[in-house]
Amino acid sequence: MYDICCVGHITLDKVVTPRVTAHMAGGTSFYFSNAIRNMDVSYTLVTTLAESEMVVVEKLRAKGITVNACACGLSVYFENIYSENQDHRTQRVLQKANPFTVEQLQEIDAQIFHLGPLLADDMPVELIKELNSRGKVSLDVQGYLRKVEDKNVVPIDWADKREALQYIDILKANEHETEVLTGSKDIHEGARILADWGVKEVVLTLGSMGSVIYTGGVFYNIPAYKPSAVVDATGCGDTYMAGYLYQRIKGASFQQAGEFAAAMASFKIESSGPFTGTEDDVLNLIARGEKTYAY
Repeated sequence: MYDICCVGHITLDKVVTPRVTAHMAGGTSFYFSNAIRNMDVSYTLVTTLAESEMVVVEKLRAKGITVNACACGLSVYFENIYSENQDHRTQRVLQKANPFTVEQLQEIDAQIFHLGPLLADDMPVELIKELNSRGKVSLDVQGYLRKVEDKNVVPIDWADKREALQYIDILKANEHETEVLTGSKDIHEGARILADWGVKEVVLTLGSMGSVIYTGGVFYNIPAYKPSAVVDATGCGDTYMAGYLYQRIKGASFQQAGEFAAAMASFKIESSGPFTGTEDDVLNLIARGEKTYAY
């Protein structure tokens, strides 16, 4: 029995920023796994990728990460282009991977399953239902809100949201995703709608403006911590959720878990690639950090 299991494709990423163009592995599963590996938690990753990219899995295993990998089909290939405003990006998908199946998770037991779909057809609702019967389900919803047309990422609504969200314990979304899901531009109203649809903990990230957690009818306002430099925002949301779920599994309050997660994401944005810090690094940033609140 693992504390946390992340499910998601490892991608090939081309990240273009005003300062540099970099080629690297990516995806929710990659950034989440790297972020949580130095924390005191029992963790495993379930992923699929092309046989030619299995070297990425071996590098993760060399870092001490337990990986259940299926070398089948193609790897997802993303191109992420950022402007000076790191809260916004343009995406293209140059190739897609096979969707996950219930069978791939049959032998995995965990207290929390964190799902990181990258595209709308990555994970069927049946998989969510199955995992909900065995543990808590955490979801980063972004993948369900985008599909690929002529290699361009096209925003869509999630057709199965009302059915699926009944089985989601923890939902992570940003302000734009919340508006697509609920039709509301107001963060608080959007959070209440998602809770009415069945989500137990609504985690809304607002980039450099902080984040909001809504659970049990209570809002928790989480600050953003000012980084020493803004280099690359890719994987910040995944890093946030790694910190949040780590703290929740250890028994932290919603406020404590949110602040730890926010500081962890701020630490990550200071460099390109995944989070490489420790729990002490995050706690030190919280102790000395400059805070900004959106709400």
